[in-house]
Amino acid sequence: MTDSKHTVNFTTPRKFIKTFKKDCKETFFPDDPFGKFRHDKPLQKIKKTIQYFIPIFEWLPRYNLHLFRYDVLAGITITSLAIPQGISYAKLADLPPIIGLYSSFVPPLIYTVFGSSNNLAVGTVAACSLLMHETLGAVVSSKDDPTLYLHLIYTSTFFTGIFQTALGFCRLGILVDFLSHSTITGFMGGTAIIISLQQMKGILGLKNFTTRTDVVRVIQAIFHNRNEWKWQSFVAGLVFLCFLQVARYVRQRKPNLFWVSAISPMAVVAVGCLYAYLGHGEQHGIAIVGDLKKGLNPSSIHYLNFDSRYLPATIRAGVVTGLISMVEGIAIGRSFAIIKNEQIDGNKEMIAYGFMNIIGSLTSCYLTTGPFSKTAVNVNSGCKTPMANVVQGFCMMLTLLFLAPIFSYTPLVALAAIIMSAMLGLINYEEMYHLYKVDKFDFAICMAAFFGVSFGSMDIGLLLSVGLSLLRALLYVARPAACKLGRLPNTSLYRDTEQYPETMSLEGILVLQLGSPVYFANCSYIRERILRYINEEDAVTEYRTEHILLDLSGVASIDMSGIDTFIELIRVLKGKHIKLGLVNPRIEVLEKMTLAKFVDVLGKQAFYLSIEEAIQSCRFTMDTSTKEEALGSSKTEDVV
Repeated sequence: MTDSKHTVNFTTPRKFIKTFKKDCKETFFPDDPFGKFRHDKPLQKIKKTIQYFIPIFEWLPRYNLHLFRYDVLAGITITSLAIPQGISYAKLADLPPIIGLYSSFVPPLIYTVFGSSNNLAVGTVAACSLLMHETLGAVVSSKDDPTLYLHLIYTSTFFTGIFQTALGFCRLGILVDFLSHSTITGFMGGTAIIISLQQMKGILGLKNFTTRTDVVRVIQAIFHNRNEWKWQSFVAGLVFLCFLQVARYVRQRKPNLFWVSAISPMAVVAVGCLYAYLGHGEQHGIAIVGDLKKGLNPSSIHYLNFDSRYLPATIRAGVVTGLISMVEGIAIGRSFAIIKNEQIDGNKEMIAYGFMNIIGSLTSCYLTTGPFSKTAVNVNSGCKTPMANVVQGFCMMLTLLFLAPIFSYTPLVALAAIIMSAMLGLINYEEMYHLYKVDKFDFAICMAAFFGVSFGSMDIGLLLSVGLSLLRALLYVARPAACKLGRLPNTSLYRDTEQYPETMSLEGILVLQLGSPVYFANCSYIRERILRYINEEDAVTEYRTEHILLDLSGVASIDMSGIDTFIELIRVLKGKHIKLGLVNPRIEVLEKMTLAKFVDVLGKQAFYLSIEEAIQSCRFTMDTSTKEEALGSSKTEDVV
């Protein structure tokens, strides 16, 4: 055995307070946001803290006219998309169309102050609009009591804001990670299907329709009311939809012509308004939006309804839509930030979303976030800072003050075509196929969300998908990865024998690598798996296993159940005349083992810094044992 300059460090375990603070920091402040100015002067600390929590104070002092030119163009462009989308999604939630315009005025201004993304464009989204209608519509009919329904929408938006703000301030962005990429892909695809089918009401000019959202009920409603079909509405809808899809195709083929797709919804609304006004569309079966009054957002604080009869529904709608909109907005913001080599803070984004929904609920707005379509247009238009949202808010203010009545002639069929065109772009077939090729379980999670939303409800789809995701996580926890290591020829590297078949086994020594924390949920499995490895090794080799080495480099933590399991393992191995050695235990693991007196049970000599050192020690022990046996045998022969 060769001497080593370095050995396993058996230092005195750290105090609980120190480790607890470290764990809390890693859990709630993994990005160490205050580390940058920890050593600054007090006034600088105060200044930078304010800039951290209110990002506008960070970028506004550096703002100039050059940046403003880009943001003005981007702001005007996204306004042209926000007007038709705002009206469309408000109708999707069965709200007065003017609410959709209100929701594109105040929230963008709030986000400009508190948001950390330079790219995000704020507005309403289809999925959450439908989910709010589905959840609250089950309690109060939007047709029978539209006033109460509207008040519950405001209340739900208020709870959304409270929920998002609380998550942001408590640094609980980790909860967002439970909605995996597969879940979001399937959920968005299923939502796109049901929303597109529901637009057949507007495309066909139907007056009676189901309030259910599943595919089967919607298709039944379409054919059950076929006597209401209006061919004029269908033709107009088909023309509008084809135009929007062609504009979308042009943008995909020629990215420089992004503006064609950006202004196409406004063009559809403009043409539809002219047709409805000049051609008296209502007389030919083309229904229109109806009255839109001038004026800015009125206060709605006195409309918030906390009646105990409706409180469960409003809280449920607020939390679910808040989580979905938050995940969507943060994911979109991060995606575009990566493209521009920028960073956004997920927890600050939650606070920004929360504030704009709280203030929005008090100013006649409903739920808003960062929709993909508007954000993509914003980026392609050349936005540089959140000032583009201020320009959008200013343009929307002018629209509300002077132009709102013009849009009262917007045909419902035009809005249906706009929504359907937007939804068709949310069905990501390529990503679903990619999931199928790479990971079948991820594909199953995606399909659970897709079919659950399509044939059940949005809640069912989310629960099924998240349930499968958690089941998968539990399987990873309860059945952690472990592998047998062998030495690569002519090297001192030890790698997985299954991945590298050319590795060489070591006579009498079994090296195993554990790759997860060891605690109550998996310790029994780990013990049984180690014993099975020993039996398998003895069955395929001529020599008996004398030493087993466990590489603990990948074991981040251990609990008392895990330590007790190792003690049991030592007893079992002792009965088989096998010695246990541990390689490179991490500080958290070694501290627990020291405090639990496990180090005394196993012996410090059984802890090694590297696999090579451990193997040399084992070979030295085996050689010594062989010599002693040979010497003992020789003495016996001499006596005889």
